[in-house]
Order: sequence, then structure tokens, then C-alpha cells
Amino acid sequence: MKKIFNQIIVINPKIAMTQNQPTVKLSKFLTYILGHRPDEFGLVLDKNGFVKIKELLKAVNEENGWKHIRNSNIDEIIITLPHPPIEIKHNMARAVNRDHIPIHQPAPDPPKLLYTCTRQKAYPYAAQKGIYPSRYQQVVLSHDRSISERMGKRVDPKPIVLTVQVQKAIRNGVVFHQAGSIFLADFIPVGCFTGPPLPKPKSDSQQQNIPEERPVTQRPGSFIVDLNRDKNSKKSFGRNKREKETSWKKNRKRIKNQKQKMWPT
Repeated sequence: MKKIFNQIIVINPKIAMTQNQPTVKLSKFLTYILGHRPDEFGLVLDKNGFVKIKELLKAVNEENGWKHIRNSNIDEIIITLPHPPIEIKHNMARAVNRDHIPIHQPAPDPPKLLYTCTRQKAYPYAAQKGIYPSRYQQVVLSHDRSISERMGKRVDPKPIVLTVQVQKAIRNGVVFHQAGSIFLADFIPVGCFTGPPLPKPKSDSQQQNIPEERPVTQRPGSFIVDLNRDKNSKKSFGRNKREKETSWKKNRKRIKNQKQKMWPT
């Protein structure tokens, strides 16, 4: 006689948390980025604490050990964790607790030099007109050149680094705001920043320089096929053929007319 015992399986919360450890670890990392120091990763939050998920993923993928993170991993945090520390709205993300985010405020004592980046194609315009905002509502600068390069490489593999003379910009009416290690300005006028030399424009002679055709040397026992000649010969052959047909028809008609004159019906 066999005895069957009913077993009640109890899931230990600690074991369940251990099985979901990568998601928990990622949620803590994103909480630090979005809720504590977004400036360390070159991120600028809007007035409501949101940042584009696309920009967030770029910053996360730059860190060692997090290059595999995708949008689905962020969705997993929202779905699987009972109290997710981040929230998503459309294509934006922010931390639930934002009490420790650096506040945007006028910079009391900005450094002498700040750095920002621009795309290579936009650099000639910036050198002539000044630095204007591109991806954000304000020009984003940093006292750390590596952070600026890091942000610039998110839009251009080889960005142009520009060095801003802060005091000269202030004398020209620029007001700098600060959020942690990130500085913001509405506009940087010409003469208040430096960069590498502009690429020299191509001259007319360089643009119209057409490489000369190399002379073709003919070896003994060989011949050169002239494709143009073959095309012309085909055209001339067709034209001669049509001319012969036309002349034959004309002669036949002329002979017929002569016979009618000689022997009228």
C-alpha cells in the first residue's frame, strides 16, 4: 500500500531575491545614477528629474560590466521588483526618490576653464557664430575634460573639444549654472573659447583636379579593343544599310515612272 504525502512548498524571499540578483544590482546602480549623481555620468536631468532612456543606456553601457544592458533589462526592473526604485514615462526614466539629486543653481565660483564638445561638422559654424545648445536646452560643460569627451562621443566618434575661458565669457554676459560637476550656459559667444585649427577649405584646383589617364602600352602580339570604335562602327553600319535600302527603293520608283512615260496605258 502506497502512502502519498501532500507537500507544501514555501518560497523563501531571500532565495527568490538571490535568483533575481542581477536585476536588483542593476536597480541599485540606476538609483545611484538617477537619484544621486547623474553628473558623474554626464547626464543632465530635466526639471522633473527625467532623462531619455536612450541617453541613460549610453551612459550605462560605457561602464565596465554594464555593456550588455538594454531597454529590456530596465523593463524587467519595473515588472519583477515589488517596489521598483525607478519609474518610466514614455521614453523617459527617473528615480522615485530624488531628494539627493544636485540642485541646478547659479554657479557661485566656477572654475577658470570649462570644456564642452561639438560635432566635427558643426565645428566651423561654432567657430564663426558661437556655441549653441544642441541636444539639451542649454550648453552642457564640465570642468573635467574626460567627462566632456565622454558626452561628445555619444553623438560623434571623434568630437571636437572646446575650451571655454569662463571669466571672459562672464564679462560678455554669460551666466553659468551648476548641477554637481556639470555646468550649464545659454550660449558661449565667439572669442570666449578655443579649439583646434579649422580644416583648410579645398581650393578650386584641388576640386577640379582630374587624374590623367595613363598611357596604355601595347605588348607584341596583342591588340587593344576600342569600345567606342565598335559602337561607332555599329552605328555607321546601320546607317549605311538604311541608306542602301532607301536608294534601292528610289531607283525602283524612278524606273517605274520612266516606263509609264514611254508606254502610257
